Amino acid sequence: MMMLRTLSPISNLKLSGRSNLLNSTSLSSQKIVIKPRFNSNDAWKSRPDNEFQKKLRNVGISAHIDSGKTTLTERILYYTGKINKIHEVKGKDGVGATMDSMDLEREKGITIQSAATFCTWGDHRINIIDTPGHVDFTIEVERALRVLDGAVLVMCGVSGVQSQTITVDRQMRRYSVPRLVFINKLDRAGGDAFKVLEQLRKKLVLNAALVQIQIGKESNLHGVVDLIRQEAVYFDGNNGEHLRRETIPPELKDLAERTRSDMLDRLSSADDEIAEMMMEEKVPTAEQIESAIRRATLNHKFTPVFLGSALKNTGVQLLLDGIVKYLPNPMETPIEALDVSGQGKEKETKIVLNSDSKAPLAALAFKLEETKFGQLTYMRIYSGTASKGDNIYHVASDKRMRIPRLVRMHANSMEDISEIKAGDICAMYGIDCASGSTFTNGTKVAMSSMHVPEPVLSLAISPKKKDNLTAFGKAISKFQKEDPTFRSHVDPLTGETIISGMGELHLEIYVERMRREYNVDCNVGAPQVAYKETIQRKADYTYTHKKQTGGAGQYAKMMGYIEPIPFEGEKQVVEFGNHLSGNNIPPNYVPAITKGFQEAVEKGPFIGQPLTGVKFVVEDGATHPVDSSELAFRICTVNAFKEAFQDADPVILEPIMKVEISVPTEFQGIVVGGIAKRKGAIDNSDQQGEYTVIRADVPLANMFSYANDLRSVTQGKGEFTMEYNKHEAVTRDVQDKLVAEYEKKRKEDNK
Repeated sequence: MMMLRTLSPISNLKLSGRSNLLNSTSLSSQKIVIKPRFNSNDAWKSRPDNEFQKKLRNVGISAHIDSGKTTLTERILYYTGKINKIHEVKGKDGVGATMDSMDLEREKGITIQSAATFCTWGDHRINIIDTPGHVDFTIEVERALRVLDGAVLVMCGVSGVQSQTITVDRQMRRYSVPRLVFINKLDRAGGDAFKVLEQLRKKLVLNAALVQIQIGKESNLHGVVDLIRQEAVYFDGNNGEHLRRETIPPELKDLAERTRSDMLDRLSSADDEIAEMMMEEKVPTAEQIESAIRRATLNHKFTPVFLGSALKNTGVQLLLDGIVKYLPNPMETPIEALDVSGQGKEKETKIVLNSDSKAPLAALAFKLEETKFGQLTYMRIYSGTASKGDNIYHVASDKRMRIPRLVRMHANSMEDISEIKAGDICAMYGIDCASGSTFTNGTKVAMSSMHVPEPVLSLAISPKKKDNLTAFGKAISKFQKEDPTFRSHVDPLTGETIISGMGELHLEIYVERMRREYNVDCNVGAPQVAYKETIQRKADYTYTHKKQTGGAGQYAKMMGYIEPIPFEGEKQVVEFGNHLSGNNIPPNYVPAITKGFQEAVEKGPFIGQPLTGVKFVVEDGATHPVDSSELAFRICTVNAFKEAFQDADPVILEPIMKVEISVPTEFQGIVVGGIAKRKGAIDNSDQQGEYTVIRADVPLANMFSYANDLRSVTQGKGEFTMEYNKHEAVTRDVQDKLVAEYEKKRKEDNK
């Protein structure tokens, strides 16, 4: 029989923040401003219909791949009584972890789609979203954090801060999500909580402190010391379900005292009340420490760090205590939206909503899934109440839609509900919309959008059988609605369907889903890298477009220049400058010139790739009273741009990936040599037990099939992850090769 541990009464916690905590905190190294949480005394918060929100937590479990997120979530579901038996990832027992409900997830042993569930802990209800750790599925983390109030950042006790950890940290800052840290896998050889803590402070710039120390190291891990309540906690029973509390072992008392002192010192720098007590040499009570941790965590000034091993059933219940004690309820989360009812410059105005169940409805559809019952739309209710049968307003399409069915999700199973109130998360069937849609009761309000990274890899794809074309098109359309980072277009020269995404695995999963879910086998072409084109210096142009036919001809003359402008990241950055004076080119032709410029930068003259970092300026020109037209000026713009481009020292940019490789130290030399052959630049490496972690910047074009090569030279023991870092100019020999290949392909296509 499973025992649920009784929680400390949350009513003892002080919820009102101090005035000095309301200032925004900016971490310059991240260039992301953190918005503070706030606790006000608005009357609506104390109404009985909003009381349930005080006992509600919306939490995401996020981390680098293979840090144990899904294993941790499985234990959370078990200890809260949501499931009766623990299953492991990769389906080792023939079942697989509850939250990895896709067959592909169980086969590959990774999370591909974020999965939602809910559970209860004490008198609190927790909505949990388990997110993928692989960088190819980073949009799943992005949209989960967009709708959550708090998060648990899971760290591997051996590997510490890794590449995707840094990405997840950046996403948490972007959406101002307070977090707890859980250092997992401390039962493994080389597990070191203090090493990981130091990395959290240095690499993530967090004011982090341990609230526990472990009892026993590596395989001997069997409990933790609670530094707040100053007691040892052991996890007995077959699955660690029985908590036993005793005095701190004598051999750990000195370490516990020093670590507790460090925690209070860090906390006093984040909370005035504790700082005053420390100056007056008063000893804060456990309740006072917990209240201070809550205030500082909500305002991003302190990060409590929990310890354990999910696989060995250690420390999970105390983490659950921390979730309900230290992470915010929905009423403590600022809700920003846009009033889109205005016109002109005032079309979008920022507003703040209340998480009030009696307020007008505002809900965000943040994730879609195609099921045998139709489209399943995951939704966060920010304000108001939605009920089964309601007619809700879809802001983007300006249409009303009826809710035929509302459900709460538990991985791939569900529970029907009649209504959902502000602060909660649910799913609905029978609503046709795209990810990111806002629903209201009629008001023109849009929830602010989430960050969507640009694709870095493309593939040509086509169905093997012509009679599968309809299903193929349906699959492509559905996948694009589900995933904003999955793109598709038809190449106008070849007629091929090109799909684009975040990496090889990302696209491989969609090709496999097409086969399994739509019975469409596909021919897949070689991967295509998302190159870009740019210029390195200013160049003038004077171009005249003339074309004479039997009737009215075409005439347009333009003068101006193109010049490089700063750009960063994968987003396209281009500018058009209208420096015309007088009436040599009438204003009615300017829109056609703008359109011609947009056409020119979408497909560069070098290798047909988008341009970035370019400004096109028109200063003067001439017209003909009969032959000038919008078409003539559009064509003139395209050709003028191409002419100036050749004189502006053009270059091709390629995506450079941040690669992190973990290999047994004995293979370090051969792996470093392999990176050098792929024209990679080693950034750094460090020792983690018997393994070495190598970090390098490598061109994406040289990373294809690296997984197979790495397995081959490391006897299957090597692992790697990579994520987009920047675009960088290719070498001259690579540029000449790419241009030659493009010209050859164009000639073949034009035959």
